[in-house]
Amino acid sequence: MTPERLKIDGERLLSRLMMLAAIGATDKGGVCRLALTELDRQARALFSHWALEIGCELRVDAIGNIFARRAGLDSERSAVATGSHLDTQPTGGKFDGNYGVLAGLEVLQTLHDADIRTQAPLEVCVWTNEEGSRFVPVMMGSGVYCGAFTLEHALSATDTEGISVAQALGAIQQAGPNPASVNSGAARFGAYFEAHIEQGPVLEDADTTIGVVTGALGQRWYDVTITGMEAHAGPTPMGLRRDALLPATELIQRIRAIAMSEQPSGRGTVGYLNVFPNSRNVIPGRVQFSVDFRHPDDAGLLRMDQALRSAIAGLSTPEVSISVNQVVYFPPQPFDSELVGLVREAAAKAGLSHQEIVSGAGHDAVYVARTAPSAMIFIPCKDGISHNEIEDALPEHLTAGANVLLHAMLARAGIAA
Repeated sequence: MTPERLKIDGERLLSRLMMLAAIGATDKGGVCRLALTELDRQARALFSHWALEIGCELRVDAIGNIFARRAGLDSERSAVATGSHLDTQPTGGKFDGNYGVLAGLEVLQTLHDADIRTQAPLEVCVWTNEEGSRFVPVMMGSGVYCGAFTLEHALSATDTEGISVAQALGAIQQAGPNPASVNSGAARFGAYFEAHIEQGPVLEDADTTIGVVTGALGQRWYDVTITGMEAHAGPTPMGLRRDALLPATELIQRIRAIAMSEQPSGRGTVGYLNVFPNSRNVIPGRVQFSVDFRHPDDAGLLRMDQALRSAIAGLSTPEVSISVNQVVYFPPQPFDSELVGLVREAAAKAGLSHQEIVSGAGHDAVYVARTAPSAMIFIPCKDGISHNEIEDALPEHLTAGANVLLHAMLARAGIAA
């Protein structure tokens, strides 16, 4: 078979996804496989077994990232890589992260079965603790790799039981000897692709099979605290109250308005709210809530920041104060135009419907893009639902995305003569 006609085995891909999903399977059909647990070790071991079966060389770095390498004809060339993560949310699904890892493995398996060698080496990456459910920061393995934070910082992070990342890695014997960061000697990739379910409803709504991801939204997260004075709900007249909840409700409405003014891609979310003392007949004296702003353009993200601070200044009074603390900032990350073009071309040659899309979520590719040309491939997920036990994707979409990944990687790596 000529390389142009190569196709991955969709049934094998789906079968392996289901085998992986059995590790940490939940009663509702999802997966609970938190980072650096025994279940995570089992998933890593299964992936490693499959990679070794097709002759891959495995290496593990100091933060537990796994790299499965298929040699190329030119060993001096930087690898063309792909991958994602195997850890899940506590009530996660079968495809988030897992699909990207196994689609990459399927690319290597397909080339192995067809006895086709590439000019550049190929690698599949399993990044540690992408979800951030057990340990913070999120996207830990890829963050250490690109130098977003230090290995020491990541290793010292602890879960709710006080267990550190270093201890968890040791317990499941996943701390490898290789450098974890490009700043400390880890190899840079020649290119990096990541296949993923969309985790949103855009592709399904448009009846489109392939999302050609041009970049990822920038993010600014904040903690807001509004301080008034708790008092008895009965004896305290309305005009004499220092009700912290009142400006909170107005500010939350302003946050939505700020996001709506930055359409079509601006996002604004209040996902966490804490009211103190949270008693039926006590006027709230303190309200704390989160703000999550996202935008594809840094100038737009800054406009949202300024609008939030202006709204806070307008709502603050001597009786009720409002403070804001920015806790996360990810600048928007455009993906490499050449690699995006290879994804688009692979989808077109396969006759697959496709459209450009911006990722609203964080992915390991966002960090890797700081060190190497990167791009992503999205496929639809049912009802746009992810981070949920009912997360689902059609087998034909899973197969299509993996085939696009295969041909995009081949176009970049080159076929050995």
